[in-house]
Amino acid sequence: MRGDDEQQASVWSYIPLEQRVPADHPLRVMRAMVDEVLRELSPQFTQLYARVGRPSIAPERLLRALLLQVLYSVRSERLLMEQLDYNLLFRWFVGLSADDPIWDATVFTKNRQRLLEGDIARAFFDRVVAQARQRELLSDEHFTVDGTLVEAWASLKSFKPKGTPPAPPDDPGNPTVNFHGERRSNTTHASTTDPEARLFRKGDAHEAKLYYQGHVLMDNRQGLAVDGSLTPATGFAEREQALAMATRLPAGATLGADKSYDTRDFVDALRGLAVTPHVAQNITKRASAIDRRTTRHASYQASQRHRKRIEEIFGWLKTVGLLRKVRHRGAARVGWMFTFGLAVYNLVRLRRLGALPT
Repeated sequence: MRGDDEQQASVWSYIPLEQRVPADHPLRVMRAMVDEVLRELSPQFTQLYARVGRPSIAPERLLRALLLQVLYSVRSERLLMEQLDYNLLFRWFVGLSADDPIWDATVFTKNRQRLLEGDIARAFFDRVVAQARQRELLSDEHFTVDGTLVEAWASLKSFKPKGTPPAPPDDPGNPTVNFHGERRSNTTHASTTDPEARLFRKGDAHEAKLYYQGHVLMDNRQGLAVDGSLTPATGFAEREQALAMATRLPAGATLGADKSYDTRDFVDALRGLAVTPHVAQNITKRASAIDRRTTRHASYQASQRHRKRIEEIFGWLKTVGLLRKVRHRGAARVGWMFTFGLAVYNLVRLRRLGALPT
C-alpha cells in the first residue's frame, strides 16, 4: 500500500538530541575527551572574563564550534553558523538545544578574539598532549621535527615597496600589476594585506609566494604532535624552532629530521643539549655532519623510518584542517589556528587509538 506524502509540519518534537546521535558515532568519544580538557581549562576561562556585564558566548561552546569547523573543513564562520542552525549533530556537540538561537557570525568572531588574546589554543593543545601522556601513548624517548610552508591570505599583487604611497589602481577589485624588471625582496617590500607574511620559494622549481612556516615536534611512538609553533617564513626558521623545541626534550632523547637540518651548527647544538641527532645525511657535493658514530646504530635507521610520519600531520592540516591557505592574517592569529589544528589532529588520533577518558 502506498503511503501518503502528507507534509504537515509537527509543532513539537519529543526526542532529545542525545538520542538522535548514534551510540557509536565518532564524535561521542571526541566529545568526552574535549569536555575533559574544557573542565581543566575552566579556571583559565574565568580569568579572561569580567565578573559583571552581559554574558558572552560560553568559551566552551566557542571551542567546540571551532573544533567542528576544523574537523569538517567548514571554510568560514558564516557557513559554520549556517550549519549550526540546521545540523542537529553540530548542535549536540556544541551543547545547544534544538531551539537555541544561533549566534551572528560577527558576534562569534568577536568572542573568539578573547580566546586568542588568552592563548587558549596552546593551553588546549597542552592538555590534549597531557591526555595522551596519561594514557601512556607517548614514549618521551624518540622524536621527529620538521617544518611546512603555510600559504598566507595575501596575493603577490599586495607585495609592494615599503614606504611608497600606493598608486591609484586601474581596477579596485582586481588591479593590473606588472612585476617585470622589478627586484623584490622581504627587505624592500611587504604585503599591504598581511605585512607579517614573507616572500619565500619552496625550491628552485617553484614560484615565490607569501608564506608562513609551521613547525611540529612529533613523538615517534604513535605519531602524535607534542609541540608546535608558527613563524614568518625564513631560511633559518626551521632549525631555530627545532632547537627551541629540543630544549624541552628529556636528556638522552633522539631527534629525527630530514636533510635540511644536516648542518654542523644544528647537530652540535643538539649534542650540547644531550639530544642525539638522528638527522638524515646530506652528502650531495658536501660532507655530512652525521657520521658513523650515529648511523651505525639500529635506532638511527628506525628514526629514519618513523620520521616520515610527520608528513601525515602536515597532510591532515592542509587537506582537512583548513591550512592549505590560511583564512586569517597576522602571525599571532595564524599561529593560534595552527596550534589549535594540531590539537584537533591529536584528538582524531586518540580516538582511533581508543584512548577513552578515565
